[in-house]
Amino acid sequence: MPHITIEYSNNLADVHDVAALVADVHAVAAGHPWVPLAGLRTRAIVREHFLVADGAPTNAFVAITVRVGPGRTDDEKQAFLDTILDGATISVEGPDGSTTSLAIAWSIEIQEIDARWRVNRNRIRPPGDASDVSRDTASPDVRNAGAQDAVSDGLT
Repeated sequence: MPHITIEYSNNLADVHDVAALVADVHAVAAGHPWVPLAGLRTRAIVREHFLVADGAPTNAFVAITVRVGPGRTDDEKQAFLDTILDGATISVEGPDGSTTSLAIAWSIEIQEIDARWRVNRNRIRPPGDASDVSRDTASPDVRNAGAQDAVSDGLT
């Protein structure tokens, strides 16, 4: 954790290196104190069909979604979002915004994952590593209790 998804309009790739954006965001996230590298995922999704504002061909968007497990304070989450958005913006626009010909609408949001509904099987960490068990993963007893409740409520 976290899992970061960068959604972008396809005109961004015409003038910017999206692979570099993904690598830069990943590096910025990896440098954050509460991010375990083995749990970090960063990916990009292109949107071929889009309109931004008045539909001008130089209008673009980048929408970043960050999914994290529970346990961070609002201040910690806000600081992380600021760090990621600043890193992404600098990657594409440069430190002063001068390296793009696009008018980019940037957005970022954080989604906290409900641990009751997350199963995590991470084969990247070495077996037996204490960090192999995600704190975001509900125990089998909790998952089974939820399933039992569904059966008794007639939901299955």
